[in-house]
Amino acid sequence: MKKVLFVCIENSNRSQMSQAFAKIIGGDAIAAYSAGSNPSGIVNPKAIASMKELGYDLSVHDSKSLKEVERFAPFDAVVTMGCGDTCPWMPAKKFIDWEIPDPKNMEPDDFRKVRDLIKEKVKDLLQSL
Repeated sequence: MKKVLFVCIENSNRSQMSQAFAKIIGGDAIAAYSAGSNPSGIVNPKAIASMKELGYDLSVHDSKSLKEVERFAPFDAVVTMGCGDTCPWMPAKKFIDWEIPDPKNMEPDDFRKVRDLIKEKVKDLLQSL
């Protein structure tokens, strides 16, 4: 089983959706985690609604700190969402930065575009592992 950690600043949108897609696409072959360098404490209702459109219940996810997931390290891959230096180091074989725009203030159609971009990137990542 491969272990992947998705990291963004608030752990409320991009990393949460990435974790969800890794679970959907990877199934039992992937252990997917997400965390934030400065977690908001909530999953954005827009992200929950966006994933619900695809049949995934993101409301069961929690916004977590890196400290809360470090016990699962080392990871096969740590993927940051474009948070640059604000994302601290975590033990992993591979580090990837996707530079995905934060959709939290986007309108629903643009939010869906970010969601769909994340889905494609997760699919490519899992194939590369």
